Amino acid sequence: MRVRYSTEKNGRPVKKAIVYTQDEHGINFSDVDAEAVTIVEQLRAHGYETYIVGGAVRDLILGKKPKDFDIVSAAVPTRIKKIFRNARIIGHRFRLVHVYFGAKIFEVSTFRSLKDGLNSNTFGTVEEDVLRRDFTLNALFYDPLAQVVVDYVGGMRDIRKKRVRPIIPLFRIFSDDPVRMIRAVKYGAATDFKLPLLLKWKIKKQSPLLAGVSPSRLTEEIFKILHSSHAARIVEDLESLGLYAYLQPQASALMKEKKGFRERYLSSLRELTLKGVTGEVMSGLIQDYLEDTVKWDGDLENYKEAFMAARRFVLPMNPPRMELDRTVRLIFKEHGITIKKSRLLERGKPLFPAGKKAALASQNEQAFPLPLPAKEKAAAKARKRRRRRRGQEQDGQAAPEPPLNDEQGGGG
Repeated sequence: MRVRYSTEKNGRPVKKAIVYTQDEHGINFSDVDAEAVTIVEQLRAHGYETYIVGGAVRDLILGKKPKDFDIVSAAVPTRIKKIFRNARIIGHRFRLVHVYFGAKIFEVSTFRSLKDGLNSNTFGTVEEDVLRRDFTLNALFYDPLAQVVVDYVGGMRDIRKKRVRPIIPLFRIFSDDPVRMIRAVKYGAATDFKLPLLLKWKIKKQSPLLAGVSPSRLTEEIFKILHSSHAARIVEDLESLGLYAYLQPQASALMKEKKGFRERYLSSLRELTLKGVTGEVMSGLIQDYLEDTVKWDGDLENYKEAFMAARRFVLPMNPPRMELDRTVRLIFKEHGITIKKSRLLERGKPLFPAGKKAALASQNEQAFPLPLPAKEKAAAKARKRRRRRRGQEQDGQAAPEPPLNDEQGGGG
């Protein structure tokens, strides 16, 4: 074990990190993705400090083979893109790079600074970047060329003690980003690590902050849970800490109120480890609810009602319509009922015909609108600006120029 030092302004050496050698961290190099090593090698060859970071390092230390490898570097996104022809810069405010090797995508980010606070997007050093990460077990930097792990925050010690410990102070970690509560529970369940009592208390106290999180972010987290191999355990822990009511409120309520529903629901989630198709994974959320609400016959109206019920049940999650359609048809198929793939869910074509179902169809379209194509969206914005301008002119006001969006240079 070695120690990495830096120098203060007065010239005094200060201990910054512990460096663990291969014998000490125990990572099996054959478990490290060859393309991830190539990316690190190329960036280092161009003079940029670069590491594999995050959950991949944690899993390697625990003897697991990671699914994804994230990389962090001193190189800025535009420079990374020049080094790798098979790369694409993504994001507007928080810019990073996706490097493609066939079907595999590697996320390469740049060290972030603390200059403008924890949520700033200015580039910085590795010492600053580590303090912006959420939990110590995900804040280890692995150099696959030297085969050493650099630990600035005691993450190796916490992994050995099997605990989830935050880096950001408790008084602000969840107020800055409430989704970190979900991630803390997810990390604990996936690794079988303990959440300290003070961390649990803070999560329970601040759980209402999740009410303000956008449905798209919650949907992303739910899908990550469903595609993990620990879905049932994660959901069970989320429910015990009062978080699942913000991800799947109807399911959470039924687990408390309806006898036997909790056991069936968690059992369906446990079966997800045996399923790999997205539609089948999605069924883990809705099949137990539909079992109690659907009339299982071949009537198309019953299928449509089941689709609507499933859509309402998974709120605030908003999965793609075609995906939910496929999932509901799979559940009907398990009951021996084949619902032919139809064009009922296409844009502009109502889910229900005119008549007694018209109001329900209208309600569904308002609650779950399909995203507009880019041209239609731009036209809608232009019409809105024209209406606003006309109204201001009638009031004797000058019409202001429309604000720039991120793509036009106003995003910062």
